[in-house]
Amino acid sequence: MDRLDKRILKELQSNGRLTNAELAERVGLSATPCARRVKQLEDEGVIDRHVILLNPSKLGLKLNALVLISMDRHTPDRFEHFEAEIRKHPEVTELLLITGQSADYLLKVVVPDMDAYQEFLLNTITRIEGVADVHSSFILRRVIDSTELPLNHIPDAAR
Repeated sequence: MDRLDKRILKELQSNGRLTNAELAERVGLSATPCARRVKQLEDEGVIDRHVILLNPSKLGLKLNALVLISMDRHTPDRFEHFEAEIRKHPEVTELLLITGQSADYLLKVVVPDMDAYQEFLLNTITRIEGVADVHSSFILRRVIDSTELPLNHIPDAAR
């Protein structure tokens, strides 16, 4: 990955809707080599996918919870079952298996309000076999809210 690839990634992380011509102009390439580099970054898996980020608040999703889940047993079957059940619920936007806490999982849950969260907690989370403990925290304000990854640690290499 060279300096131009890093510039392409930086620009695309800021605005994924750039046309190839706009991207090429911003990074100082002509359109064809720019498109070739983007395609190579996609083929290599560096560019994972293209998405549109929605504004949760504008969609009535005003409550964001971070939920720590502890399991009763640490067995592969128990974890697979929990993960399969959680995947069924679009309210869970992130599911992380963690270490360094008393919990096994950290979930990010997005719902309209506290009533919806209570419903989700009592009728979904606590009913999944193996869930032993649940601790919820609520996001008051997003101080940093970015999907952009840092690229400054990647050395420039010649292509």
